Amino acid sequence: MDMKIYNALNHNPNLSICLGFFDGVHQGHKVVLKNTVNLARQNGLASAVITFREHPLCYLQNRIPKYILSIDDRLALIEQQGLDYAYVLDFDENIADALAYDYLKDFLVKYFSPKFITTGFNHYFGANKLGDAVFLRACQKEFGYKFFEIPPITFNNTLISSSKIRQLIQDGCTENIPNLLGGYFYIKGRVITGDRIGRTISFPTANIKYPENIINIQRGVYAVIVEIDKKKYKGMSNFGKRPTVNGKELLLETHIFNFNENIYDKDIKIYFYKKIRSEVKFSSLPELKSQLVKDEHSIKEYFKLRNL
Repeated sequence: MDMKIYNALNHNPNLSICLGFFDGVHQGHKVVLKNTVNLARQNGLASAVITFREHPLCYLQNRIPKYILSIDDRLALIEQQGLDYAYVLDFDENIADALAYDYLKDFLVKYFSPKFITTGFNHYFGANKLGDAVFLRACQKEFGYKFFEIPPITFNNTLISSSKIRQLIQDGCTENIPNLLGGYFYIKGRVITGDRIGRTISFPTANIKYPENIINIQRGVYAVIVEIDKKKYKGMSNFGKRPTVNGKELLLETHIFNFNENIYDKDIKIYFYKKIRSEVKFSSLPELKSQLVKDEHSIKEYFKLRNL
């Protein structure tokens, strides 16, 4: 059954629901989502996630969002956990100004009459963040639901959180991300025409503009896996401004190993496995090419050692 997505509240009673933004849908989020689904299935109910299109801080602090995943990918991963419904709401004045009790009564209970509510240990809602686990537990009897709080989920004594994953992305520590996220960090984009300088030094690249709403990975060269038309290829990507050729804008350039197809205007997906080196300005194109040969060798050895 496909997950149904709603962009506004409607009457859908007797649900097992969970609350959260779920950026990244990391390993901790998956425990929340799976608990919601399990409670629903064990009790003959449907399950739903109540989330927001943009993070509440965008409204509360007028921030420009930078996410781990696009909204479409976030919902696709949520669907994979088995949810029946996703309510993707706009965080607006009505929600921002609602007291915790009023949000629970006039939003959650009024529309969903939930039998079960699941949240992470650090989920808050309502004015002044008063809608926390203690509050939801205290209101169980009054509103007829059972509350489940998911405790902190850790890996090697590290709390799994979206904030920690964003920090790893910004620091270029991509090898450590799968243990927290459940997979490698990736971005998607459409291949655009570049200046074709790579071809002149035997390193043609597929170029994409880095998505504006996705958190920037640290500049440099990475070992990557590239997905094109559901097929995967090894390669190396450089994210930066290309100082050797006086580039002006941030660009993601990817050289795909043993690949010579025309993929202009195709959508590709790039998984970042390991940062090889930082961005460097070389004195000449021959010097750049010499370094790229070394990078390619290092990356092929990296993949070989991991049987990829």
